[in-house]
Amino acid sequence: MAEAPQAAAIELRGLRKRFQEGDTERTVLESVDLVIPPGQFVVLLGQSGSGKSTLLHLLGGIDSPSSGSVCIGGVDLTALDERRRTLFRRDRIGFIFQFFNLIPTLSVLENVTLPSELAGLPRPALETAALHLLGQVGLADRASTMPDRLSGGQQQRVAIARALLHQPLLILADEPTGNLDEHTGEQVLRLLVALTRQQGRTLIMATHNAAIAEQADRVLRVQEGHLLEAGPAAAPLTA
Repeated sequence: MAEAPQAAAIELRGLRKRFQEGDTERTVLESVDLVIPPGQFVVLLGQSGSGKSTLLHLLGGIDSPSSGSVCIGGVDLTALDERRRTLFRRDRIGFIFQFFNLIPTLSVLENVTLPSELAGLPRPALETAALHLLGQVGLADRASTMPDRLSGGQQQRVAIARALLHQPLLILADEPTGNLDEHTGEQVLRLLVALTRQQGRTLIMATHNAAIAEQADRVLRVQEGHLLEAGPAAAPLTA
């Protein structure tokens, strides 16, 4: 008997997001349909204010669409109440931000394990897994170090380990190299892509840096509220 097809990591249907600014309604995303299978690395290109971060927030359940649906691993986030959406985000999604968002009063190891520990996972097992991940990102000897003793690139490596520790279904990265110099950014990017591919995770990265797109499986451009396939003949997506 043939195996049932694996559920798409991401499925967006008729997605719209509008904001009210005074007497004016501004459309950020309009009628977006998109399917991304598990394990792909997708880059979202676009200028500042184009809607890249808004789309990541919708994918991560941080924000809700004006209309349409957001399904992650077969779960419709738009059908969940705020509490269940928060729990889904905590358990199934990993975030990597431009400014690292490490807690300065916690050690490297504590920063990596805290989100998963809050989810109720046993600390001894978490510490073992976290130390393994820190070894993979080249920071095995800095587990007890405080974040302010690390370089920007090292802090972002800690953030990568933190995002991957609970084995999320989806990794969302918002300009993860935007606060790093070019050389360090390239190193961090290679590491992030290698680890997510190794674990078979779906990675969606928002950036304005077109050079990053060279490593992606798929490149989408956010433009005037629509998602376009990036390339010489860019056109709105059809699912």
